[in-house]
Amino acid sequence: MSELAADGIPVAVSLRVLKLSRQSYYRWRHQQVTKAEVVEAYRSNALLDAHLDDPEYGYRFLVGEAAEAGEQMCERTAWRICRDNQWWSVFGKKRAKNGKRPGPPVHDDLVQRDFTADDANELWLTDITEHWTDEGKLYLCAIKDVFSGRIVGYSISDRMKARLAV
Repeated sequence: MSELAADGIPVAVSLRVLKLSRQSYYRWRHQQVTKAEVVEAYRSNALLDAHLDDPEYGYRFLVGEAAEAGEQMCERTAWRICRDNQWWSVFGKKRAKNGKRPGPPVHDDLVQRDFTADDANELWLTDITEHWTDEGKLYLCAIKDVFSGRIVGYSISDRMKARLAV
C-alpha cells in the first residue's frame, strides 16, 4: 500500500479497489503485530525448545515443559501450535483399522486380469465416476468395448445404484 502511495495513487482509492476498509488498514499499520500473535510466538518458542530437548514427547508433555519455562497454555493450544508447525513425537501411534477386513469377492473374476479382446463385443469394461454439480452429486457410468476402445453406452443418475451399470 505504501508503494502505491509513493507512486501517487491515493490510499483511499487503493483500499476501495482492493475492497479493504480504511479503519482496519490504519489499525494494522499502527500495530502490525497484535498482542495475541506475540503471545503465540512466545508459546511456540517454549514448545519448540521443549520439543528439541525431548523429541519423543507429545504435545501433552510439552505443555508441562512450556509451563516450567513460564508459558502457560491449555493442551488444545499446544496441540494446534504443534500441528501447525508439524512438531510430532518421534514415536508414532499405530493407526486402528476400525475392524474392517476385506470380505470375499462378490463375483468371480471372469476376465482373469486379461484386458484384451480378439473381436468386437467380446469384452466390455465399466467404470462409475462421481461429479459434483451445483445441485449435488452426479454419477456417470460408461461402458467401454475393449477391442475397439470406444464407449458403447453410458448412463447418468443422481444415485449410485446397480441399475446404473445394468
